[in-house]
Amino acid sequence: MRSEIGAMLAGAPVAIAAEFARDMLAREVPEAASPEAAARGAEAALGAERFTVQRGLAVVPVRGILTPNSAVLEAWFGWSTYFGLAETMAELAERADVAAIVLDLDSPGGLVLGCEDAAQAVAAAGARKPVHAIAAPMAASAAYWLASQASSIALTPGGVVGSIGVALEATSVVGPDARGEQAYRLTSSHARAKRPDPGTEAGMAELLRALDEIEAAFHAAVARGRNIPPGDLAARLSVSGDPCDGGACFRGAEAVARGLADTIETRAAFYARMISAHGAAARPAPSARFGAIAAAALARAAL
Repeated sequence: MRSEIGAMLAGAPVAIAAEFARDMLAREVPEAASPEAAARGAEAALGAERFTVQRGLAVVPVRGILTPNSAVLEAWFGWSTYFGLAETMAELAERADVAAIVLDLDSPGGLVLGCEDAAQAVAAAGARKPVHAIAAPMAASAAYWLASQASSIALTPGGVVGSIGVALEATSVVGPDARGEQAYRLTSSHARAKRPDPGTEAGMAELLRALDEIEAAFHAAVARGRNIPPGDLAARLSVSGDPCDGGACFRGAEAVARGLADTIETRAAFYARMISAHGAAARPAPSARFGAIAAAALARAAL
């Protein structure tokens, strides 16, 4: 029986740009793959690292569907986890050979659980040394929550940022025999462009209350990180005159105009600027921890 990654997110609040995540969510969960395929995937992940350091600049890839601590998805696909990111930021903040940190993002977002803690870790590292972000080409939803805590955000030409809001899919039993299910797709109040029983008024109200509570934390983090007055943020994110019509993604000059990004530049130009500003003579120094995780996954797959 095929088990898809999307099932891992079912029923939980998510901060994800669904239009950019469909292919990833439709992939087979690695644990459901054949032992031979699992071994090949884990072996390929051995070369992946949580970060590298070169000439004083630490580069932290933020990739894929973000989860709190899925060692399987991290080892198999090289996708980031909130636990891994928080651990990485704490380590880099302490390292004497790191003058500045870059979050290199290509992610449509993921689960809400764990994201706030990782975002706080980015902000904490930023209090110690410069932290910059580049959406290359995408930092959407939960990934933008993380990027917003950097001191600057660059956007590659044609890149995407935004999708600021929270969503949830829930079901309610319906039908005379109570064997059917009605599916509901909910968004937080300021994310229309994005379970208690949603088939009842009280259940729906509770689900919306929980989503809006998460959205409030998301908005507060973005406003703080991007120096946007909190009362102005919902209007800036709206695609109409109604502040509830937020949750969309934005590109290029529009993202900059709305205060969601600072510059539009190629990755080559961005890294040339980072090296010029923060670079120093230093040997590349990859994290050893992720290699250990991948090695453990390979050992498990071989059993």
